[in-house]
Amino acid sequence: MAAISGLIRVMERAARKAGQRLRRDFGEVEHLQVSRKGPADFVSKADQAAERTIYDELRAARPEWGFLLEEAGEIDLDPAKPRWVVDPLDGTSNFLHGIPHFAVSIAAQDPLPDGSGWGEVTAGIVYQPITDESFWAEKNRGAWLQDRRLRVSARRHLHESLIATGIPFRGAGDPAEWAAIYQAIGPEVAGIRRFGSAALDLAWVAAGRYEGFWERGLKAWDSAAGCLLVREAGGFVTDWRGRSLPICDAQVLAGNDALHSRLHKLLVGAIKPG
Repeated sequence: MAAISGLIRVMERAARKAGQRLRRDFGEVEHLQVSRKGPADFVSKADQAAERTIYDELRAARPEWGFLLEEAGEIDLDPAKPRWVVDPLDGTSNFLHGIPHFAVSIAAQDPLPDGSGWGEVTAGIVYQPITDESFWAEKNRGAWLQDRRLRVSARRHLHESLIATGIPFRGAGDPAEWAAIYQAIGPEVAGIRRFGSAALDLAWVAAGRYEGFWERGLKAWDSAAGCLLVREAGGFVTDWRGRSLPICDAQVLAGNDALHSRLHKLLVGAIKPG
């Protein structure tokens, strides 16, 4: 096992502390006070409390680093320092409906050398509080589940493959585009799954549980850690055009090393990338 760095320990401590709160609140989910953030997009007191817990932990450990937070937005500190990209509760709808499939996602992202924006994601963690699974990765040091090294699935044939996706919902996504992609990929694979947490979908691609994943319209906090996990586990993550961006969020196509290109060909054949 690779030695766990101080950075990963900081991130895991924050994720686990937030996870403890989420587990407690999940047991009382029917009592949560819920407010609308947009069509079919809910935010709860649990979400906000988890984000504050993570913020406090990370701020204490790296006081000069900035933040990109799902709820609080951007908090700019020293522009020469990295920033944290945080989703305190990925899978909020699952959480609020009592479905035990959600995660905490934290990533560290470096600034570009010229100060013009943000570059590589250097570390990431996706923590599932209910199963107590901690998926983590560091750039050039591999991807791990607790102390077990992760590799993407070794399957080489689409007809054996399980693919995950996110389905458009009210007020979000492009149902016609999704349907076109599904019609191209669905008949070629063993199955399509939609479980409702993009961070966990990507972590599961890294762990070899899925062979691939696609979704449009995510945010950086949904996929920052997951993109690094897949890449460090030997897979590929691109947008619809095949670009391997530091964080693929507006368009995400992840896959193992054998099948990503085939999935990409099917996707591009179904739509005009844009």
